[in-house]
Amino acid sequence: MRKSEVLAAESVACLNKALCHLKDIWEEIGIPEDQRLQRTNVVKNHIQGMLDMMIAEEESLKKRLISSLETCRKELETLTLELQFPPFEEEKGNSMLQQEKDIRTRVEILVKERSQRMQQLKALVEQDQDLSDILCSQAYAITPNCVPSMEQLDSFRRHISNQMAEKGRRRAEFVDVKRQIILCMEDLDQLPETSFEKDIVCEDEDAFCLSRENITSLKLLLCQLEARKAENEAVCESHREKIQELWSRLQVPQEEREAFSEHMVTSKKRNLEALQAEVQRLEEIKLRNIVNVIEAIRSEIAVLWEKCFFSTDQRQAFLAYFSEEFTEELLSLHEAEILHLKRHYEEHQELFEGVHRWENSWRLFLELEKKATDPSRFTNRGGNLLKEEKQRSELHKSLPKLEKKLKAQIDVWELEQGREFLVHEQKFLPFVEEQWELHRIEKEREKLERHLKKNKQTEEDMLYGTSVRTPTKRRFLGTATPGKTRKGPGARTPGRSRAPHGGLQERQKENIAQVNVSPLCGGLRTTASPQRTISIHSVASTYSEFAKDLSNPESIQSREISPRPPTPNASQLS
Repeated sequence: MRKSEVLAAESVACLNKALCHLKDIWEEIGIPEDQRLQRTNVVKNHIQGMLDMMIAEEESLKKRLISSLETCRKELETLTLELQFPPFEEEKGNSMLQQEKDIRTRVEILVKERSQRMQQLKALVEQDQDLSDILCSQAYAITPNCVPSMEQLDSFRRHISNQMAEKGRRRAEFVDVKRQIILCMEDLDQLPETSFEKDIVCEDEDAFCLSRENITSLKLLLCQLEARKAENEAVCESHREKIQELWSRLQVPQEEREAFSEHMVTSKKRNLEALQAEVQRLEEIKLRNIVNVIEAIRSEIAVLWEKCFFSTDQRQAFLAYFSEEFTEELLSLHEAEILHLKRHYEEHQELFEGVHRWENSWRLFLELEKKATDPSRFTNRGGNLLKEEKQRSELHKSLPKLEKKLKAQIDVWELEQGREFLVHEQKFLPFVEEQWELHRIEKEREKLERHLKKNKQTEEDMLYGTSVRTPTKRRFLGTATPGKTRKGPGARTPGRSRAPHGGLQERQKENIAQVNVSPLCGGLRTTASPQRTISIHSVASTYSEFAKDLSNPESIQSREISPRPPTPNASQLS
């Protein structure tokens, strides 16, 4: 049994006890029956009224509870739809009071969630509005009075993040372009003129609207200023080149140049004005010294003619170069000509420098080739011989590569110019081939001369015995040891001759024919002098035979070690 039911039974028992007690009192007092009935009715009515009042209060409480429950359910349904949550499921078997409590607690949670979402939405809307104002972009498409879903809030946050990044990028771009614009204006000595320029330079950076149109206009302004700055720099550079040229021609003192050096670096407005004034001043001086100026230009023209390999006809075509009437018109012709030559040299500088480089390399190559044939080079002890040989080898490899490169450049040059490329008034490539051919012929001639000289010396040694040779251990048949005499009956008597050994005669067969002994006069007679006897045909009929003979070590050795013929004495001649 419930405690409430026990308490109700006790209340009934207490009421019965009270009524019995009242009855006993009434009996003791002697209250009549009609008054007892009346008094009992009063008690009954009093108790009945109190109970009715209590019941009415509880009924009212029940009605309020039912009403509250309906209200909470409606509110819960509305919040669930707004927040896009799944429907709330009530637990079965709960009392009305528990249901009302559970629903009311759920409603409070959803109300709090809705409030938080609305606050987040409000903050995001404010940020988006600020960014839209700065970037001049459209606001994010979302209804500010509706409760957003979590997905909508996440998408809104990403949009804000992208806008913040775009703002940062445009801000950095704006600051960088603004800095460049200010520098350009300073170089041009220009102040902001339009309202847009004033907004850029003078106003606060945070107040500048970072719209795409403004950024584009900003870049356009910078391009215009840079174009003007570049134009000024080009004009200044042109003036500087003119000033340097006039300084050189007029031989302006170094002190005056240094005093003007400030304007030879920067290109601001005041520098431009100073350069223009200096050019004008030098032009006036130039007109007063026109003869010296023209002579100076002619010297420069002559140098450029050499650099560009101009022929005599090309040089004589510029008739003003030989004129003696020094006028402004003549000066103008010379200035135009040197400008033309400078442009021509700059356009084909790589080709001209390549030809000069080939000439220098070829000259060095010939010098090294000449040193390579110098016998005194072996007395070197400083390592120069090895260096020269290495340098000569490198030139022998690099020259053909350079010639191949020059050939391609010359083909392009001739195609553009419509004429042949001449160096020293002859075509360069045939000239190069001719130099190599002359070098080859010279090398063959030197080899031939050395061979002829060696053969001549050998024949003279064989004829006159004038060769000084290094003693060797090997002896030939029929030769005697110098400084010793034979003893005994077989000793030779001075003045007497002895027939040469057979083997020696055999080896000297080719030389005997050149010596005739006259029995009549007893004198030595040669058929011809060595100069007339020795010829190219006596050494080798062709250069190939000479090379073959030279490459045969046995042939060379046989010539070097052949014994010289004995010198005739008086007894033999008699």
